[in-house]
Amino acid sequence: MTRFPDGFRWGAATAAYQIEGAVAEDGRGRSIWDTFSHTPGAIDGGDNGDVACDHYHRIDGDLDLMAAIGLQDYRFSVAWPRVQPTGSGPVNQAGLDFYSRLVDGLLDRGIRPVATLYHWDLPQPLQDAGGWPARATAERFADYAAVVARALGDRVDSVTTLNEPWCSAFLGYANGTHAPGVQHPPSAFAAAHHLLLGHGLAVQALRGELTPRHTVSVTLNTVNTRPASRLPADRRAARDAELAQNQVFLDPVLLGELNAELVERTKEITDWGFVRDGDLATIHTPIDVLGVNYYNPHLVSATPSPGAVAWPGIPDAWVVPEPPPVTGMGWPVRPDTFAELLRRLHADYPGTAFVITENGAAYPDTVNADGTVDDAERVAYLRGHIGAVAEAIAAGVDVRGYYVWSLLDNFEWAWGYGQRFGIVHVDYPTLRRRLKRSARVYSQIIRAHGLDTESP
Repeated sequence: MTRFPDGFRWGAATAAYQIEGAVAEDGRGRSIWDTFSHTPGAIDGGDNGDVACDHYHRIDGDLDLMAAIGLQDYRFSVAWPRVQPTGSGPVNQAGLDFYSRLVDGLLDRGIRPVATLYHWDLPQPLQDAGGWPARATAERFADYAAVVARALGDRVDSVTTLNEPWCSAFLGYANGTHAPGVQHPPSAFAAAHHLLLGHGLAVQALRGELTPRHTVSVTLNTVNTRPASRLPADRRAARDAELAQNQVFLDPVLLGELNAELVERTKEITDWGFVRDGDLATIHTPIDVLGVNYYNPHLVSATPSPGAVAWPGIPDAWVVPEPPPVTGMGWPVRPDTFAELLRRLHADYPGTAFVITENGAAYPDTVNADGTVDDAERVAYLRGHIGAVAEAIAAGVDVRGYYVWSLLDNFEWAWGYGQRFGIVHVDYPTLRRRLKRSARVYSQIIRAHGLDTESP
């Protein structure tokens, strides 16, 4: 049996726009994802998050499911437009009241709330004013962070500023596959910097409102890139992809500096003139832990091939399809690369503590005649990746928790409802919830505080 250290936390994660629904209720404003998901052709199947999982109206039942699974932590995101409908100015008390009820319900069930302030749902008025490429958005984000801290900080002792700013910047502003759907790589790099500036300003605001017992973090989707061959061009492409996803965020946050290699390799895209004196010191405001989201490695080539996908924001880098096993998204399943990534992060940024804030897999789950969902592939994926975390810990990496993505099947962004990541099945026509086999296995892992023989 593989046991985890004392104090290690087990949880699950969700995001507001993916599960809440109720997009026009109780004073909530419009977000860029409301706009984008109603843009013809933007989302597979023409789906949107108007109803999603209807979590807004079903929080009590969902909280009971979390307790039944035995979650110790629940990582949720606060919808900025539900709290500040225009992104600044007046606060919507009804929105804060919803999150207050959620937090109280978690605490009543013995589950620690872990709040993420931004999981991609920028208020539409802020996008209309320039969005993340505009410096003012970072300042508005800090104001919003202080509002949430004052409202929930007495009961929420763990706050994350941003979730996956790479997606917000590069999928949102470089290739336009995510909201707001802009295709302009120079804007993506400006957005990345201002997201980081917003993070730093928010950390300072949180420190002013919270106490030393509070944990403050940011979550990054760091990647493990591998060249498709030994050719110098492929090796260069893999390195460029890594620089533009990992170091662009890691170095400012953890080292307080821009990566010189990144700046040199992107000089034909941007001159980095949006970086002002003092910005890097602000971004480098100390955090307590780094959130790591990880799903799969990337095989990168300098030339396109059938099925290859261009890396957003940088030229001459393509993600190449890999052979099975792959998930329903076509993402390769290689748990060893997860342990490898954690060891590298530990070596490159010594002294950093980590929490695995998302890890999971999408598969085309089906409900059996007896009402069960036997998602054996997801079970194998989770056990393999939890084992990789244990391997990293044994190698000396300071990993303090693991959160499965996701608690519920949900609106999976550009893929709509066609991809299921949940350990709880959601029947979208009826919104009925069912625990999948993966939920029961995960419950057993939590109880055993480690990987044990799977129960029947």
